[in-house]
Amino acid sequence: MSWTDERVETLKRMWGEGQSASTIAKELGGVTRNAVIGKVHRLGLSNRNQGAAVPEAAPAAKAGAPSRPSVPATVPEFEEPATRSAEPPRTALKKIIPAGQPLPPQPSANEISEEALEKVRAVEKGAARLDLMELTERTCKWPIGDPATPAFWFCGLPVQQGKPYCEAHVSVAFQPANSRRDRRR
Repeated sequence: MSWTDERVETLKRMWGEGQSASTIAKELGGVTRNAVIGKVHRLGLSNRNQGAAVPEAAPAAKAGAPSRPSVPATVPEFEEPATRSAEPPRTALKKIIPAGQPLPPQPSANEISEEALEKVRAVEKGAARLDLMELTERTCKWPIGDPATPAFWFCGLPVQQGKPYCEAHVSVAFQPANSRRDRRR
C-alpha cells in the first residue's frame, strides 16, 4: 500500500470530520489503524479542529434505537471543598531537585567508623583505577568519583571471596546483622 495523493486527501477529510483511525483504515483498505495514526502525525494533523462544528448525527439504524445522552457544551469548574485545609500535605513539602543537580548531604543511617574510612582512603591511593570495561569477577567494583565526569573509575583491587568488593570496601559496604539490629533500637 502506498500513500497516494487521493488516499492522503481522504485521510485528511475523514480526520477533519472526526472519524476514528480505525474507521479511516477500513475506508482506505489495505492499511492498519496504526499506519493511519502514523500518517496523521507525519502530516501534522494530530490536533483536530477544536472549534469545528460537530457533524450532524446520522439517523438511527433501527427505529426505536436508544439515542446517546446529550453532553453539556461546557464542563462546570471544580470547586475546592471549604473543609479542606489550606496547609499542603507533609509529603508535598519536600524540595524537588532538578535532574543533574547534586543531592544535598543526607544523614547516614549507617555510621562508618573513622578507622574504616582511613583504611578505604589508603586503599584507594593504591587502587588499579579501572574503567567499566576492564572489570572482571575478580576485581573490586567499588565506584569512585562522579560518573558524569572523566575522572570516574572503579577500585579494581582483588575482591574478597564471595563479595563484589575488596576487603577495605567490604568493611564499608557490609555490616554484621547484629550491629544493624542494635542501631534500630
